Amino acid sequence: MAAAPALQTLTAGGRSLRYVSIADVPGVETLPVTLRILLENLLRQAALRGADTAEEVRALLNREVGSGITFYPARVFGQDILGLVMLVDMAAMRDAVQREGGDPSTVSPKVPIDVIIDHSLQVDSWANPDAARINLQREYDRNGERFAFLRWCSSSFDGVRVVPPGKGIMHQLHIEQIGRVVWTDNTPEGEIGYPDSCVGTDSHTPMVNGLGILGWGVGGIEAEAVMVGKPVAIALPEVVGIEVKGELRDGVLPTDLVLAITEKLRSLGVVGKFVEFFGPGLDVLSLGDRGMIANMAPEYGATAVFFPVDRRALDYMRVTGRSEEQVALVEAYCRAQKLWHDETVPAPRFETVLTLDLDTIRPAIAGPRNPEDWLDLETAPAAFAEHHRQIGGRPIDPARRVPVAGSDFALFDGAVVIAAITSCTNTANPANMMAAGLLAKNAVARGLRSKPWVKTSLVPGSQVTASVLEKAGLQGDLDALGFHIAGFGCTTCNGGSGPLPEPVVDAIEREKLVTTAVLSGNRNFEGRIHPNVRAAYLASPALVVAYALAGSLTVDITREPLGTGSDGQPVYLRDIWPKAAEVSAAIEGAYARDLFVEKYAELYEGGEPWDALARPHSESFAWEADSTYIRRPPYFDGLTREAPPVRDITGMRPLVILGDSVTTDHISPSGAISLGTPAADFLLSKGVQRKDFNNYTTRRGNHEVAVRATFANIRLRNRMVPGVEGGVTRVMPEGTQMRVFEAAQEYLQRGVPLVVVAGRNYGCGSSRDWAAKGVALLGVKAVIAESFERIHRTNLVGMGVLPLQFAPGTTAETLRLDGSETFDVLDLATGIGVRAELRCVIHRADGSSETIPLTARLDTAEDVEYWRHGGILPRVWRSYVTGTPMREAEDGATPPALRDGTGPGRELPDALPASDTPSEAQGPTLG
Repeated sequence: MAAAPALQTLTAGGRSLRYVSIADVPGVETLPVTLRILLENLLRQAALRGADTAEEVRALLNREVGSGITFYPARVFGQDILGLVMLVDMAAMRDAVQREGGDPSTVSPKVPIDVIIDHSLQVDSWANPDAARINLQREYDRNGERFAFLRWCSSSFDGVRVVPPGKGIMHQLHIEQIGRVVWTDNTPEGEIGYPDSCVGTDSHTPMVNGLGILGWGVGGIEAEAVMVGKPVAIALPEVVGIEVKGELRDGVLPTDLVLAITEKLRSLGVVGKFVEFFGPGLDVLSLGDRGMIANMAPEYGATAVFFPVDRRALDYMRVTGRSEEQVALVEAYCRAQKLWHDETVPAPRFETVLTLDLDTIRPAIAGPRNPEDWLDLETAPAAFAEHHRQIGGRPIDPARRVPVAGSDFALFDGAVVIAAITSCTNTANPANMMAAGLLAKNAVARGLRSKPWVKTSLVPGSQVTASVLEKAGLQGDLDALGFHIAGFGCTTCNGGSGPLPEPVVDAIEREKLVTTAVLSGNRNFEGRIHPNVRAAYLASPALVVAYALAGSLTVDITREPLGTGSDGQPVYLRDIWPKAAEVSAAIEGAYARDLFVEKYAELYEGGEPWDALARPHSESFAWEADSTYIRRPPYFDGLTREAPPVRDITGMRPLVILGDSVTTDHISPSGAISLGTPAADFLLSKGVQRKDFNNYTTRRGNHEVAVRATFANIRLRNRMVPGVEGGVTRVMPEGTQMRVFEAAQEYLQRGVPLVVVAGRNYGCGSSRDWAAKGVALLGVKAVIAESFERIHRTNLVGMGVLPLQFAPGTTAETLRLDGSETFDVLDLATGIGVRAELRCVIHRADGSSETIPLTARLDTAEDVEYWRHGGILPRVWRSYVTGTPMREAEDGATPPALRDGTGPGRELPDALPASDTPSEAQGPTLG
């Protein structure tokens, strides 16, 4: 092992701290800043942990894409859904260790953890001044048991901090307050400073990359490994550089920019890669813009979308209330470590360079079902008409109107029934919020009102945003259009849109109308926004207001009037759209440091309802057997102290056969629990009334509900049952059609292992661990797909489900699979390893068979180890009860490089090729 690097001393902001320097490492100036942060992490492992990371450092400096790298994040960041599930598993592990005679107190997080309660809010009340109070009260009424568990965790697990409900959305709170940019620890060597970094249990964790903090989303399963002190094992990613040029034109908003980037990067292929922005043009991108662009990393497929620290970052830290001492420390540290960006710093060398020309960005929306479905605003009506024809089987009939009982209006195909200003992606950006408020002000002045069939809501990502709108004098105009503040949390974007009026639902369902939603969110997957909405569109907050006024996706709001003003004349979007100078002036007059300081001083205080949930400190959680929210999970039941021997998997039956881009929402839905689903039947059997179902998201602390939700999305299309939507399959060999959960139970009784077959980009979307946990509990042993989304592949491995990848050109279609086949996966006992090539024998119903090659997507040595043990949780449990340490690779030694230099950064066939001359390579223009 090479000598560990010496610690150096830095004085800044009135304090002195030690750090591991990377500034003098040969070639560091050519590295992208993201790789410099990984380099510092490796050198710090050597200096403080005594780890031999020399080979990893060598591979990083040589840019050996795909080489194995260990990374110790500073902390874990989560929300109350995956964060809660993660802590439920931790509490269950304490019990399992204690049952084996171990000390439960040893099972505790080894790194700091913040959990933000933000994913439980639902828009039950809207368009009234009391909406926020009513919705917060109902949030507590529904979720008090869950919140009490999290409160117990904050007192029983060292290092766990919980932000109570009603404070905002995790990512906006993260970038505005919790992220430090430079982290410090007290150690025997003194106070140590190093780059702030994290993994988060939400795929939009990269939003904090906009402030120069390296972090990305992982599944709760992988986050649990980090919690107990293990590193994240990653393949050294390819880094794509994006050079910014030009400026946004007047009338173009940051959301338009982000949607354009989403469409371009998804089509170009950056799955599993780091994307890093550079160049003098960064100065024109505010921190709000940067946070939005970084937030959408999972929509691009990128692991991280990073902006280096510069003057704008420091100014943002000051205005959001960070101390001058911390700001000074950040500047001094980043300059000393060559993590600083300004016009004098030479551009790093990237594998690929793309150009982002801001001048070319146009107003846009994205839909009807994916964030990358970019639409030029003026083409939206024609695009919706085509979507309607595809799913409705007929052209739109403009004369078709469906009366709504008790109302003086009628519904129609294309009617906007939900218009929601929501999501951290947009509400953290001052330009977006001021533009929406000014547009509302101009609309009210002209006498316009939202259409009566539109459910309107405004849910900011932080309380500061609400204060800013009030200070700017714009909230009253938003109220006049029905955009009263409905709370502070993640709502419509996460499926928490709440109910539509029953007469509206009856009209939609009775006549099978194709209604729409427009939201300022980052996700619009099928079935996510609302069960009665068949088309959802992402848009800027200002355009959300505009569509609430128009009330229809069939209206071309770029040319047709939004409505009739109080003077009887038509009012067009161009008449009320605010100028860029007006937006800038409103921002300057409303955003101030004192608002941030005031609101964030009470971040961890929840008042009387939160205090009432306090429980006495205890090492073990008091589980309630009849709880429908929190149950001890079964992952530790029946485990042996030693991992069982690896055997081939034979006789697998397909549970479902799926197409391309199956999201984690398809696998484990997050929205309303509909009657007629296995989860609904279970809750009814436990005496839970329909009005108290809450939603799938908030029920994931109970594995009995969550496993019944697996493949229960109402828009799922399983090729084993052509022409049928929803969680339905066929049990073979009989061919009996039944719900997926019941089919899996039948196979479990028969002792038949299961396989899932899918197309490209399987598991894209949210970093939802239950999309892997539910599959495992259904008895699925393997998933065979054309390609996998990074986080979901890791989650499958973490649950002991084997991800297998077809050879290029092989698909379910080319194999003519119909679900009647059985599958044998061979060579596991003798040949399993990193990216091992395996044989799969497909036995057909007519007695014939076919052998195909599959690649085991175990991408690191840790993947192999975890899968061999049946997942991360069994492996960690065995390390506690047997005293056997985890693999050396997990304790800081160098994991083997990935076979053939491949890895998660090079998953898709259409991924961008590395150029022959990385520093000069010039790729496409994203504009």
